[in-house]
Amino acid sequence: MVRFLKLLLFLIVVGLSSMIGYAIFGDLEPNRVEVNKPVDLDGN
Repeated sequence: MVRFLKLLLFLIVVGLSSMIGYAIFGDLEPNRVEVNKPVDLDGN
């Protein structure tokens, strides 16, 4: 029974640390840069 409680406590600690890590690092967005590039269109 003690072994089961240790496993349960370990899983809870790992789950909480994973949630905290995702909350801190999970919403990182890339830097956006506008790119203007001319396009040649072959019109008839």
